[in-house]
Amino acid sequence: MRASALESRGETFRVPTGVSDFDHITGGVPAGSVLLLAGENGAGAAEFALTSAVTLLRASRDAAPGPRALYLGSYRGPVRVPARVTYVSLTRSRQQVLAEAESTFPPEYSAILADGLEFVDLSSSYFADTVVPTDWTERSGSLLDAAPSGSEATPLHALAREMDRRGPGSLLVVDSLTDLLVRSSTRPEELLTLVKGLRRRAKDWDGLVYLMLTRHVSDPALEQGLMDSVDGVLGFSWVQNPLKSVRARALLVEKSMSLLSRVPKELHGRFLLDVKGLQGLVTTQYERI
Repeated sequence: MRASALESRGETFRVPTGVSDFDHITGGVPAGSVLLLAGENGAGAAEFALTSAVTLLRASRDAAPGPRALYLGSYRGPVRVPARVTYVSLTRSRQQVLAEAESTFPPEYSAILADGLEFVDLSSSYFADTVVPTDWTERSGSLLDAAPSGSEATPLHALAREMDRRGPGSLLVVDSLTDLLVRSSTRPEELLTLVKGLRRRAKDWDGLVYLMLTRHVSDPALEQGLMDSVDGVLGFSWVQNPLKSVRARALLVEKSMSLLSRVPKELHGRFLLDVKGLQGLVTTQYERI
């Protein structure tokens, strides 16, 4: 189906996540979606986001961004590949993120990220009124134009400003909501309001937003409120076979009308995850539950 025909019918383009088996089953994610990547420590949320970033950077580099006829399982395009990938960090530096990617993935991954990733460092705003010395957060070459001032000095205001600037046409990775939740000055109702506003605003951006969240850090009611405020929730956890001593990482689509409605009932289940040499995060098998 031609892109123009799809647009004239008012249908929504889909964005591939870059995790091949996941895209094969789901057909990608509707453009403009806000996804919460919620997981236990080390269970795969960060690897999913970085694999997605590298794959989409590679796709946008190989061809002009926009609608194209990629084949995703039973769903044939066009899909919309984001024009750029932006990583917004509240506490970590660009060097930290690239070093983590280099130690986890093959050299090609870190090279692609170093060359094409737009990195926004909001640490100067996050640590502004804390005991952390100012020179700890000053990094040369930051893409953040200047430290926020006035009402934008709070991390929430700075985050909202940068998301609005960088969001259109992007895969936007926000690392992380956990940093905001553990900060004593963050009011939970303001964070929930920001996420709800983001969900509304992102529909005009024609891209995809990942919000990172570590499980069991915040109050369960607040965590549930965040899940209710986004378009979809991908849950990452450690699972263990009672007959074996080996545990595995798993991905479960916990919420998403647009994804679950496309997956046949016989395929409702969870993905078991692994990080492979040239492919980044992959699903090794699919378990019905």
